[in-house]
Amino acid sequence: MSFENYPSAENTAKPDNSWQTKKRDYLIALLVIALLGTWAYIIWDKSQTRETIQQKDLVITNTSSERDQLKKELEEATMMYDQIKTHSANMVQSKDSTIFRRDREIREKQNKIQQLLSKVGATREELAQAKVLITSLQEDIQGYRTKVETLQAEKRVLTEEKRSVTQQRDNFQRNFDSANNVIMEKEGVIDIASTLHASNFSILGINEKNGGKEQVTTVAKRVDKLRISFDIDENRVAQSGEKKLYICITDPDGKPLAVEALGSGKFSTRDGAQKYFTHKIDINYTQGQRQTLSLDWKQNSSFATGEYKIEVYNNGFKIGEGIRILKKGGLFS
Repeated sequence: MSFENYPSAENTAKPDNSWQTKKRDYLIALLVIALLGTWAYIIWDKSQTRETIQQKDLVITNTSSERDQLKKELEEATMMYDQIKTHSANMVQSKDSTIFRRDREIREKQNKIQQLLSKVGATREELAQAKVLITSLQEDIQGYRTKVETLQAEKRVLTEEKRSVTQQRDNFQRNFDSANNVIMEKEGVIDIASTLHASNFSILGINEKNGGKEQVTTVAKRVDKLRISFDIDENRVAQSGEKKLYICITDPDGKPLAVEALGSGKFSTRDGAQKYFTHKIDINYTQGQRQTLSLDWKQNSSFATGEYKIEVYNNGFKIGEGIRILKKGGLFS
């Protein structure tokens, strides 16, 4: 039996089968490694996702808590601002430009903060912006309160000054009124004291004869006119100058003799009554001197019998009077 030095078919197939096995083992190992890596990645990714979710939840929680805190700070600032406005309503309504400007700025800032905090998905940047605005708002409100307090202090000072000035004015007015009353009283006394006085009345019935001759008579039917004369006594109070005298004649029937065509009229007495005057005389009086006056009264109708009363008025006062009785003529009158 001979042996040849050649490999048999069985011997050549074994190496090939071993390589295939190795390749398969390598592939399985790679698949296992890949699967393990995939699982590891999935586990790591889930871990990261969970961590991210936790972080997001934490951020959301922190954001919500921060927003709630900011809302609380805004409410406190708003409450303080409202209290200041309530206790100083007259200052807020005043025309001070600084108060108006700060009030407008505070309202605008409040609205802006409210808009930021009202957002459902407000970011941290927006909350940070809101926080800065709240801090600024608090400073504005503090400045607003300081300004209001300053104005209130100034108002108190002005009120006190006004009260003092009003009191001084009232005192001055009282003093002035008192002095004015004294002056008026003195002027009244002087005015009364300066009223003239008439005396030495002479009232004559005059009968006018032919040729211009005159004859005194007491017979009524012969009297053509009344000649009235009297003295204005000296007065050292009355100032020199023009004085008005009103002559009032009353007939026997008690009626005033007043003929408008002859210059008669009315004047006011010191008590405010209206009185008819028969004749008015303007005289140029000299202070402290006696002066004699004379006038004739002639009427269109004849004189009646009885008592004629002549009164003289100056400065609203009666300063003197005289009487003349005219008789009825007898057989040989």
